[in-house]
Amino acid sequence: MPAAVRAFLAQAARRGRPSNGHHHRNHVLPLTEDMARRLGTEPGTLVTVRLPRSRALPVVIRTWQDESAILAAVGRQLPHVPRCLEQGADFAVHSYVEGVPLGSVCENGKPLDTLLVRELARLFAGMALVRRDALPPLPACWPRNDKDSQGFLRTLAHLADRQIRQPNRPEFGGMFAALGIPETALADFADRVPAMARRPYGLLHTDLHRENLVLPYTAEPPLYCVDWELASYGDPLHDLATHLERMRYPEYQERELVAAWAEEVGRVRPGATNGHLKDLGHYRDFERAQSVFPDVMRTVDALREAADEESLHTAAQEVRRALERAARPLGLHRLPGETEIEGILFRWREARTGGPGPHARTRYWDPVRRIPEHPRFTDAAVHEALRLEGAAPAGRVLKGTAHLNTVVRVPGVDFPVVVRRKLPDACRRERGFLSEHTVLQAIERSGLPIAAPKFLALGTSYRDEPFAIHTYEGPQDGARPPGHPVHGLLPHEADRLVDQLCALTAVNFREVDPAAGEGRFYAWLSEQLVQLVAELPEVSRRRARQLGLPDAPWLRQILARHRVSERRPALLHGDLNPWNLVRRSDGLALTLIDWEMAVVGDPLYDLVRHMHLTPTRPEIRDRMFARWSKKLDPRYTVGWERDWRVYRWIEIVRSAYIDLDRLVTGASLDAPNVRRAVDSYAMTLAQATASLGLPTRRAGSPRSVRALA
Repeated sequence: MPAAVRAFLAQAARRGRPSNGHHHRNHVLPLTEDMARRLGTEPGTLVTVRLPRSRALPVVIRTWQDESAILAAVGRQLPHVPRCLEQGADFAVHSYVEGVPLGSVCENGKPLDTLLVRELARLFAGMALVRRDALPPLPACWPRNDKDSQGFLRTLAHLADRQIRQPNRPEFGGMFAALGIPETALADFADRVPAMARRPYGLLHTDLHRENLVLPYTAEPPLYCVDWELASYGDPLHDLATHLERMRYPEYQERELVAAWAEEVGRVRPGATNGHLKDLGHYRDFERAQSVFPDVMRTVDALREAADEESLHTAAQEVRRALERAARPLGLHRLPGETEIEGILFRWREARTGGPGPHARTRYWDPVRRIPEHPRFTDAAVHEALRLEGAAPAGRVLKGTAHLNTVVRVPGVDFPVVVRRKLPDACRRERGFLSEHTVLQAIERSGLPIAAPKFLALGTSYRDEPFAIHTYEGPQDGARPPGHPVHGLLPHEADRLVDQLCALTAVNFREVDPAAGEGRFYAWLSEQLVQLVAELPEVSRRRARQLGLPDAPWLRQILARHRVSERRPALLHGDLNPWNLVRRSDGLALTLIDWEMAVVGDPLYDLVRHMHLTPTRPEIRDRMFARWSKKLDPRYTVGWERDWRVYRWIEIVRSAYIDLDRLVTGASLDAPNVRRAVDSYAMTLAQATASLGLPTRRAGSPRSVRALA
């Protein structure tokens, strides 16, 4: 690098008026004599020196990497674009645009002068005239047809995934998973892009906000546009959408600008406004969807230097607002509350700063003292597991309907563990009755061939948020997700599950529930279902009545018509859906996880509820019943041939209410087991009303149920 350039850059870093861009700090200062001589201009001429920002996160979509080539191409078509005067590997010197940023005289949310609205529309029209052959070569992924609006929006979504989400995945992927944003969110958005009107492509700025629009000191031109590093080529409607999202106009002025845009752009490129009112919302949805990644990452990254709780609280509010904007476009069914977000951000920060800063007023974790330290997992190991929790990559953060599970490997511990946290806002209508850790301890003490997680620790961490630590029962490398029999059990898996359910009958259930085993399990189960229906939200109960389902008192009368045999009680898992069964490669075949719904009761019920929750072919069902009835003492199986249909019937009725409530409230719809259940709700409803001996009303037709979903 020539000495004149090196000296000028050092002076820019020390004395220039700085402002921030996406990847650069812009320094405005006059040219020195040596630098002016090199550039062939007058000393003292103001220029903008662009220097790279340290630790700039990749949070933008870039079509072209060389900004000087963009400026050269755009400058041939549009006047008043900054010129690149000098460029090196890590700097650029641009001509300075005289004027003041629009944001300094009219902040976000404030209306613009009507004359400026018209000038903005003319600026868009000028860009729409720039054709493909005037610009640098486009990437190979670009749509071949220069009028394919749908293809362009899909390309944008995939580029956002490749250039924003994926590069930041190692640092932020686990946090996004904890926030409930799936890794396929942008790819799924691309798949959902509907058919759109065809519009001829043109030059796009893609970043027209108030700081990139300059009001010159002279009368002509009335408006400059700077910072072209994110320029692109595509559907002109995309530029309008991003501009509207970033300017935050009052509603009436949005309509004014859209009308002016259509008039000016339509005058120079008539086809460029085809279907613009219908399709504008699709581009605005994309902007809100992709913006959740840069908005959240910038907010969270700033926490590295802020250790106080107030900063954490403010960041949680900002993250919540970003999630709310992106929720509908990304199809997010459940958004975490600010308290849950604050805990997620706290753990992310602690994993990177090594512990609370000097101003943090937090206790890192407190054990439940009545539970002794596990011999294979000391208090120090618990502390390390909690520290590593916030640094877990996306593939090791598993979010279910009621828990956030994070898999970590603690140094010095030869097995992976999972940190389990209850989701504070999770809506689980079915109640649990036993302490999960007590159940797991009883199973471990029994020494029976039952594959279940080992309980390791229980306590509270930041702001008394409860957690538990169990052994992780998925692939032991912790890098692959666990496998589940989502399409039903294989024959050997069915056999091993029956064997484990039989072994459960030998666990001393009085260790976990001393008062259990008094009989009349069906009566208790029926009353639990009646209470569940009575406690549903009013909107769900009203919809149930419209679909022909009985209210709680009527349901109690119907359920009381049935009787089942009294069988010897045993410890039951209570919720053997496919996602609570983890495939394994040894002789046990399956691990039974998530014991929060465990209960003491009729062992037949556990088997039948599993068959209801899991796709079960008739031959597998018969195989399981035959093995189960043969292996168990007759005290556990008496009368099962008659009674299993009663349990199947009550589970169908239960699903009719619970799945309807999920459809109405949107609770847990992002969980795969819930999604599958509600997708088949029309069939569930028909089976339930038929088994209850009630007519199916027209409101319960498949078409109306699909509309509800």
